[in-house]
Order: sequence, then C-alpha cells, then structure tokens
Amino acid sequence: MERVNQTFFLSHGSPTLSIDDSLEARQFFKSWKDKVLPQKPKSILIISAHWDTKVPTVNTVLRNSTIHDFYGFPDPMYKLKYEAPGAIELGKRVKELLMGEGGMTRVDEDKNRGLDHGAWVPLMLMYPGADIPICQLSVQSSQNGAYHYNMGKALAPLKDEGVLIIGSGSATHNLRKLDFNIANGSAVPWALAFDHWLRDSLLQGRYGDVNDWEEKAPNAKMAHPWPEHFYPLHVALGAAGGDAKAEQIHTSWQLGTLSYSSYSFTTPL
Repeated sequence: MERVNQTFFLSHGSPTLSIDDSLEARQFFKSWKDKVLPQKPKSILIISAHWDTKVPTVNTVLRNSTIHDFYGFPDPMYKLKYEAPGAIELGKRVKELLMGEGGMTRVDEDKNRGLDHGAWVPLMLMYPGADIPICQLSVQSSQNGAYHYNMGKALAPLKDEGVLIIGSGSATHNLRKLDFNIANGSAVPWALAFDHWLRDSLLQGRYGDVNDWEEKAPNAKMAHPWPEHFYPLHVALGAAGGDAKAEQIHTSWQLGTLSYSSYSFTTPL
C-alpha cells in the first residue's frame, strides 16, 4: 500500500465551479491528476465546510448520493451526479482514531448522508471516474482552530494506509461581501490582505498563528464571519504534522472577495 505523503486544503469557491469553464480554479481542479497528485489514493477522506455538526460525524454508506445543497443556481447544476463508492471501513477507522489518539468522547456515524457540494464539486473535477471510495467528516463550528488541528493530528496515521486527506473550504468566505461589479481575477484590499497573511503564515511554517487566526490575522472576521469554511484547513494541516512543508498550489479570485487559494502540506519522509 503506497503512503500518501501530502494532505491538501482546497478552496471550493462557488457551486458554479461545477459548470463554469471560465473559472481559473476549474482548470486547476481538472488538471489535478496530471499536475498535482499523479498517485491514485486507496480512498479519500474529505472534510467539508458544508457539514457542520455538534460532534464529529462520518458518513458510512455503500455508495455516496449527491447532495445539491445550494439554491437559485442554473438548472443543469441540479442534474449533476457524483456517485462514488462509500468508504465504510475508513469511516470506522476515523472514528477509532478520533476516539483513541484524538481523545474524543463521541464520534457519530451517519448511514444515509452522501456528499455535499463542498465535497463532490471539486472531486468531480479531480477524479471524474468516481471510482475511489470516499468518506466525509464534519466540522464543528462551535469549536476553534486548535481543536480541528488536533483532530487532524489524530488522523495522521491514515496517510500510511493510502488515504488522501482533503480539507475543502475557502481561504476567504464572506458571501455578504461578494462584489458583482468586480471582474473575476481581481480582489478587494481586505480580502487580499487576509489571503496574503494566510499564504505567508503557511509558507513560513507559522502554524500556531494559523490555529490562532482570529487574533493573528488581519480582517479575520471580515474574511470569515463564521469559521466553518476555514476549519477544514486546520484538519489538513494537523494531519500533515508540525514539520510539514506548505506550498500554495493555486490562487485565483471570484467576485472580488472569494479566494480559491489552495495548499499542499508535505510531510518529511
């Protein structure tokens, strides 16, 4: 079984990523197997911002259904399906690790839930064959960055078991501040300042600052009025470990305030 030496944080942006070929980020996700990770993982654990629960929860299903959890978008988006196999054993392993190494007192299993758009939209572009088993893990927006980092630390052994760990959220996420008058590719100053702080903190290995982002980052509350789109980053970072090397693998902008900045975290061998 081939070890997966990297974890990833992906900014999944708008649901229109699923159909809009003009988005730079769409081309990035489509080039995944050629340019980012040629290795085919045994299975995928994805932590999506769009599943927010009181306690950590994994989906344990035979086959993943496609959840269209967005409203008012073009009709073709609601016909898209990504029915990858479930990963029941991986879900149970995640539960075991979180309750053991992670010290969690309770981890739930959801035996009905499929993949929300934070999971299936990027994965549909990255692995269009839908042939890799996928398990989804929820975030807890009532907790903080350090909690999610420690959750990731508990999941680190999965990399040795051939599991690709992906956090899917957004480097910036304030939907009330989207600017429809700004051309895609341009960013407003406050969003750019937060995005650059995140890039520099990660690339310089200041992971403690990233865990403590609400105090350390410029415009933290403007960039993330609610934290659920940022916490998948902390899980991916924790799973990579404190000595991991961060690399920015993509950056682009939509509607002035929505960053697609995405990162890999490589663990030294």
